[in-house]
Amino acid sequence: MKKIITCLLAMLSLTTAYGQTNYETDVFTTKSGKTVKMYALMHASIRMTYGDKEIEIDPCSQLRDRTVDYSVMPKADYIFVTHEHGDHYNAPTIKLLSAEHTQLIMNPRCAEMYGSGLAMKNNDKKQLAEDITVEAVPAYNTTEGRQQYHPKGRDNGYILTIDGLRIYIAGDTEDIPEMADIKDIDVAFLPCNQPFTMLPEQLVKAAKIIKPKVLFPYHYGQTDVSSLPSQLQNDGIDVRIRHYE
Repeated sequence: MKKIITCLLAMLSLTTAYGQTNYETDVFTTKSGKTVKMYALMHASIRMTYGDKEIEIDPCSQLRDRTVDYSVMPKADYIFVTHEHGDHYNAPTIKLLSAEHTQLIMNPRCAEMYGSGLAMKNNDKKQLAEDITVEAVPAYNTTEGRQQYHPKGRDNGYILTIDGLRIYIAGDTEDIPEMADIKDIDVAFLPCNQPFTMLPEQLVKAAKIIKPKVLFPYHYGQTDVSSLPSQLQNDGIDVRIRHYE
């Protein structure tokens, strides 16, 4: 019996490790008291739940030695893809998460590559449900020698408004002038990995422009983001470091 219990505990441990049940989770409340949960999967991949709705951002099953087992997750109601790079756009994962009811929201290039989906260009806005809207906002590089990574006009960031809760997913971008037009953000995801997105000092600048209530540095790879909470503590921004390497 002792051996059986030991084996069951070992299997439970493996399920937790490989069944992807132990992601860091943050919970937010919408204006009418509903709950939005945000799961830190990895890098740029975010899972959100809102009631019985499943929302996936840039779902990617593998990045270097890290994996996400999407097969244990429910089918998505909404899948958002910011741009075509392999750590953001992964066609097999999108297919795995898709069902007949799934709405795919992509930038035009990814919609073309995938062969379906709602193509949104910068500054488009769509009502996806009675209580869910999305705005596609610019995401691009500005630093000399980096523009080829994310050229202006091609890629998207997204602002999701879920029952009044405004969530900014920046995508791969630097601290661009258009951020001055992004207002009333409750939760922001800002990237921080050089040379592809922002340096830490650029992220701090962007955060002070956008002024989100809660900030998640994400897509940060090997960049040290540990000093960001102290750099923004006097700006009233709750900086939360999660495993978005």
